[in-house]
Amino acid sequence: MLDADLKEEIQRGYRQFLASNELRPRLGQKQMIAAIANTLGDIEEGDDGERTSENGICVVEAGTGTGKTLAYLLSTLPIARQLGKRVVVATGTVALQEQLVHRDIPALMASTGWEYTISLAKGRARYLCPLRLEQCLDTASARDGGAFLFEDEIDFNPTSNNIASYRAMDESLKVGSWPGDRDSWSESIEDADWRPLTVDRRQCTGRRCRFIRECCFFKARDELEEADCIVANHDLVMADLALGGGIILPAPEDTIYIFDEGHRIAATALNHFAGQCRLRSTINWLGRMQKQIVGRLPLLINALDLTTRIEKVANLASSTEKLLALSYPMFEKRLDRETSGEDDHRWCFPGGDPGEDVREMAGHISESLSSLAATLEILSDRVGDGMDEVHFPVPRVDLEQLFQNVGIWQGRVEAAQHLWRCYALKDQGKGPPYARWLSLEEGLGGNMDIQLSASPTDAGGIFKSSLWQRCYGAVITSATLQTLGSFSSFQKRCGLPDETHFSVVAGAFDFAKAGVLFVPDIGADASDARAHTDALIAQLPDILDWQEGSLVLFSSKRQMELVYEQLPAEYLGQVLIQGQWGHQEIVRRHKAAIDAGDGSVIFGLASFAEGMDFPGKYCGHVVIAKIPFAVPDDPVHSTLSEWLEKKGGNAFMELMLPDASLRLHQACGRLIRTETDVGRITILDRRIVTKRYGKQLLDDLPPFRRDYR
Repeated sequence: MLDADLKEEIQRGYRQFLASNELRPRLGQKQMIAAIANTLGDIEEGDDGERTSENGICVVEAGTGTGKTLAYLLSTLPIARQLGKRVVVATGTVALQEQLVHRDIPALMASTGWEYTISLAKGRARYLCPLRLEQCLDTASARDGGAFLFEDEIDFNPTSNNIASYRAMDESLKVGSWPGDRDSWSESIEDADWRPLTVDRRQCTGRRCRFIRECCFFKARDELEEADCIVANHDLVMADLALGGGIILPAPEDTIYIFDEGHRIAATALNHFAGQCRLRSTINWLGRMQKQIVGRLPLLINALDLTTRIEKVANLASSTEKLLALSYPMFEKRLDRETSGEDDHRWCFPGGDPGEDVREMAGHISESLSSLAATLEILSDRVGDGMDEVHFPVPRVDLEQLFQNVGIWQGRVEAAQHLWRCYALKDQGKGPPYARWLSLEEGLGGNMDIQLSASPTDAGGIFKSSLWQRCYGAVITSATLQTLGSFSSFQKRCGLPDETHFSVVAGAFDFAKAGVLFVPDIGADASDARAHTDALIAQLPDILDWQEGSLVLFSSKRQMELVYEQLPAEYLGQVLIQGQWGHQEIVRRHKAAIDAGDGSVIFGLASFAEGMDFPGKYCGHVVIAKIPFAVPDDPVHSTLSEWLEKKGGNAFMELMLPDASLRLHQACGRLIRTETDVGRITILDRRIVTKRYGKQLLDDLPPFRRDYR
């Protein structure tokens, strides 16, 4: 239980924040603070400070406008300090990280007078590598000396524009006006221009680097060591767990995690632990790797041990290349047999089982890649050791470039080996299987390539062993965690223990006054794709008010494009369709049009249905074309559905419907973003009022006024 002094500190901090910002207390916010504080306060620990009880995880559904950030920080920071633990706040995006670090947390500290050290943690790829910057500038100054091979394995051919940017970055680093992270650079940087400036963990020589004191990444990492609270994102937490935990971030045993936008964490985990391998691309890459080694050998002529090791790498690369070439016809025949039609380019192995013949081939390829990875590891260590030797017979600059090349090779080999190991291992039948599938993808030069993919279908197992059983405590929050009136689906997906504390706190908005939900009859059943699309084409121009800000959400890219193509010409100039520009540019153009007094309509898919913030006049109408059921041929979804059905479950009720409920709730959440917002939601799918499951979906939505005419 929390002691009286700690309770008073939290309550006083809340009062001071409200008074400082002239705000009134919110019931939901107070409920959330209490739920988190009580959960963390009830944890039992041993003499070593580790949690010994099964509780310690708090799940809170809190709607938009509750003030979730303030609630979880107010309740968690003082408790963590008293317990000697650290706090890791994980958000869905880098943008939300920046908002927390630069706006929300400083406002809390200023209002309460609290003093906590806060650090922002981002992946290595967000930081410039001073060594790579030097190499880029050297290459630009001496193009005739040969191009330097970078991570994307394309010769670095600098333009006058990006070299000017690189020189400006170099100057900013030297004078200390820029910390070297991509997100704080004053200008937008294209991926192709930023990529040559970064390294991954395999390409970084760490403390051996002659730029270690100027290293942007290590400076940022050093700050993490002293921070009371680290603001990360979901992907970075997953990356740390994949490495065993406590490598990038503090050890789970010493950490209280806060997952904001927590409805995303299961999908993030599945994506992070998935794997892909393009056959022809990997075969070609292994061939290029051997040529690069031949080109490097003259530089290593005086270092016999390096020469021997790198020649062994070339031989293993050659044998792996031959094995992959033998596998291509096997998968090509399988795709030709199982797919039909020009739009049918993907096939999922039934039950996720690739069969004995594929497993046997995958086993040989996996073993070959494993040997190659191990040999590369030895080579990398020896090149690193060479940098420490004063009189090593190879110049340091050549060793640095070789080390980076080896790191690139290691990354690709390890990624490929992960995929082939997934195909070589047989699922044990104790839980949901891996999904495994083949697809035809367009490669360089427009040539088609076969891609093998694999993904776990159960994030719960990942979280159970890697996080929930190890962490000191955790808070998971979002506006949408329940589905069909229950947390059971979320609990199962995330593998949360039975002792987890679940709560729903009071919302901040009066939805009945703020908006209305229409379900008009457009004369077509949404299950008939062609008829439904024709109805949308005919009626959407009249459903929309072209003088306001609107968001039209589609479940199908094809349907979205067909509707857009058939719009009357007079409206095309007011529609911003996803894919036409990047998300940020679409949002910028949309808001600029509304600010200018014009109407603007965004046509978007799932990524516009969550996380987007269009307060006030920027969105007065959300149109949902169809109930967002998962695409039936999605490999992860279909594999999990098949497994559930075989176990006697109902995949529609246990999987499809809860997923659709969550997506629908997220889509409706785009409308009311502040206490003064008003508007309407239109769902153009009558199944939500004609089907038995429709009532369950409607009951899950905010209590807008309803109009089903």
